[in-house]
Amino acid sequence: MISLTMRQARQFILLKHGLLGEHKFSGKKGVCDFIRQTGCIQFDPVDICGRNAELSLQSRVKDFTKNTLNELLYKDRLLVDYPDKQLAIILTEDWAYFERYRRASRENEKRYPEIKPFVKEVRAFIKENGAICSSDMKLNGKFHWQSAIHWSAGSNLTRSVLEQMYSSGELIIHHKNGTRKYYDLAERHIPKKILNAPEPLPKEFDHQKWRLLRRIGAVGLIWNRPSDAWLNIWGLDNKTRSKIFGALCEEGAITALEVEGVKEPLYCQSGDTSLLKTVLKSEKPKPRCELIAPLDPLLWDRKLIKKLFNFEYTWEIYTPPQKRKFGVYVLPLLYGEEFSGRIEAVCDRKTKTLIVKNVWYEDGIKPSQKLQTAVSACIKRFAKFNECDVVESMVGSLLTV
Repeated sequence: MISLTMRQARQFILLKHGLLGEHKFSGKKGVCDFIRQTGCIQFDPVDICGRNAELSLQSRVKDFTKNTLNELLYKDRLLVDYPDKQLAIILTEDWAYFERYRRASRENEKRYPEIKPFVKEVRAFIKENGAICSSDMKLNGKFHWQSAIHWSAGSNLTRSVLEQMYSSGELIIHHKNGTRKYYDLAERHIPKKILNAPEPLPKEFDHQKWRLLRRIGAVGLIWNRPSDAWLNIWGLDNKTRSKIFGALCEEGAITALEVEGVKEPLYCQSGDTSLLKTVLKSEKPKPRCELIAPLDPLLWDRKLIKKLFNFEYTWEIYTPPQKRKFGVYVLPLLYGEEFSGRIEAVCDRKTKTLIVKNVWYEDGIKPSQKLQTAVSACIKRFAKFNECDVVESMVGSLLTV
């Protein structure tokens, strides 16, 4: 078993994510390469200083802009909105692997026979008029529905029908205007070769194994424990997960690592052995300073991050105000090989101003001139990403702008 020091483990996971040293991801190709590595990136509609998917990409992809992601989703169609780890963005090329979830949605639809005429009406309307949102047509009637593949539910009839047709794969999200989703027929935008491809892994265990292997690649280095990293892999209980880990080891798909200070083994994809060799050379990659998204793949197992980086993070957006330790939308601050702190930033889009409300440095981290300079440069890049012309700091000498 390969042994790593704690520092080497940190280097490995950060290099894997493209968050240490020179950028390994660039442009549209870089976006697709990163999503291919992680399997998916989580989508969340909240936009305080960028939405979660955009924030995950801006920290890794050189010169990334929000329009880059928008074009890949709604112009190039190389990416598609579809549930994976909760609401997510996946590669269009992976569409066939999720057929079992669309099939489950179609089976779920049979529980609501009253929806059938409404589906027919919506289908005809979209065929004639193109992409629509829930306010573009009004269906007469009342209906309450629960999706089979994610938590969306509601009593708005048009929205419920659109969501059902989206869940079953008949519709995709054509584009978004803010948080408003516009739907169109999937057959108009996904190539027939992909749309009609048979499910590659019809056996449940093989499918679970494929998804778990993807999640190991997404986090980079992870243990065989219950974890948020496994969310929404149907039927993955502790016994099945351990069986899959064993099978992947036997097949040589994953490699077990011994990490200083961690009792149980950690695992990486075996394709990352060249990266392990780089880390074992004990070289010190050039540090970068980046702001990390709240639902970033790096943070999918926060107990692991606490163990490896001694950094504890909770996204407090849904925490009652009186119980928050920091703020509503606070982003972890990564500098070099450690999390140095966290930042709360808000965009005032009317004045194109990025307001840095606070910076909290971790215990034991001294805000040296070198660190402050790196943070300042990071904030300026972050302002540019958010299309802000001005940065307003509310933290005085803690941050040089």
